[in-house]
Amino acid sequence: MFNTLNEILVKIDNIVWGIPLIVLILTVGLILTIKLRGLQIRKFPLAFKYLFSNEKKEGVGEVSSFAALCTALSATIGTGNIVGVATAIVAGGPGALFWMWVAAIIGTATKYSECLLAVKFRHRTRDGRIVGGPFYYIQKGMGKNFRWLAVIFAVLGVGVGLLGIGTFTQINGITSAVNNFFDPDNSWSTTILGRDYSYTVIISGVLLTICAAMVILGGIKRISSVAQVVVPFMAITYVLCAITIIGCNITKVPAAISEIVESAFGLRAAAGGALGAMMIAMQKGVARGIFSNEAGLGSSPIAAATASTDEPVRQGLISMTATIIDTIIVCSMTGISIVITGAWDMGLEGVAVTTKAFQMGLPFPERMSAFILMMCLVFFAFTTILGWNYYSEKCLEYIIGNKPKALKAYKIIYILAVFIGPFMTVSAVWTIADILNGLMAIPNLIAVITLSGVVVSETKKYFEKMKK
Repeated sequence: MFNTLNEILVKIDNIVWGIPLIVLILTVGLILTIKLRGLQIRKFPLAFKYLFSNEKKEGVGEVSSFAALCTALSATIGTGNIVGVATAIVAGGPGALFWMWVAAIIGTATKYSECLLAVKFRHRTRDGRIVGGPFYYIQKGMGKNFRWLAVIFAVLGVGVGLLGIGTFTQINGITSAVNNFFDPDNSWSTTILGRDYSYTVIISGVLLTICAAMVILGGIKRISSVAQVVVPFMAITYVLCAITIIGCNITKVPAAISEIVESAFGLRAAAGGALGAMMIAMQKGVARGIFSNEAGLGSSPIAAATASTDEPVRQGLISMTATIIDTIIVCSMTGISIVITGAWDMGLEGVAVTTKAFQMGLPFPERMSAFILMMCLVFFAFTTILGWNYYSEKCLEYIIGNKPKALKAYKIIYILAVFIGPFMTVSAVWTIADILNGLMAIPNLIAVITLSGVVVSETKKYFEKMKK
């Protein structure tokens, strides 16, 4: 039964993430890059400055701009950076990392645009809360006649949170990492629904579910307060470990970069298979890149809309740094470490690939290296669970309205989804997430490109005002 389900999911995934969607994502990013005259590169120093400036509360909103960014990063920096990169390289070869870079550079313009629109068209509820996201800039920016498109996005957003990025992939990645560290041979296991599971999977899953419930039931302010502490600390720790791997194997870096570029264009494939190898690398790289940094997906704007600012451009600049931090920095560290050590070509799967890379590359005992990676993955994935609960809850609120009892019931369902996540197969989990990601991106990309004139106009007015 499981094999049949996986085959069906893979066929659907290949259709959703076929050439049309890849072309759509890259085309929208390219158009925005051209219209904004490479703003993501020209204004990155300014964005970086805003990121670390001591901003005072200067407008309506729920949290500070930095807290909004950390909330967005909490949802993006997760298993995609550790497990997702590994699965992309195993499936598409080292070249998948190159296409992740391409998608990220182009996608930064998309991230800037969608977060700008989120602040400009955000909505104040009757009880005074500030909410926003693609559903509101579709409805307010494109007009009420397009509310159906906003509803489609919101429905898919609930699905992505409940069945994709938010729950199954994160908790599955956490419990797999814990299991690989404490009980790799599954010698301490029991049978559930005809499949054997280690007690470490069950215990870690229950503990993470309890911790997630305690934060999720506290709302956006508790989520952002946790994210502001955990995300920067764990991101720095992870990057330092990866830099250590690269530093200890610095002589292998040129060959690794060469392998990544050659593989990206199918130059290492057998005669006649170059185009096919290139398409697989591109498909896996772009899909995992979007999974990781969520540029164009429409999730980050939901967090950006809560920022206490009256300047949509300023928040757009701050929010676009998330794509650079997530993919260009964190994912690159993972990918290069995996290619340098050759861990991608050892017949391993999922988190075991990155674990092997850390064990081979770090100048520490293997157990210590595996423990460091496990802890990074646990905290990364845990914060992603929190961030996506907020995203999917706002999507549901847009559909049904502000109904506290129904929204609380959804939180409980979400927590239950976290609980059952460890018992899903790895391949099925990632395939479901890919499918939902791709479908969710479509209505958002349509809205962003339709409203690109607003983005350009707002950007021009903001920088003209700065000059004056």
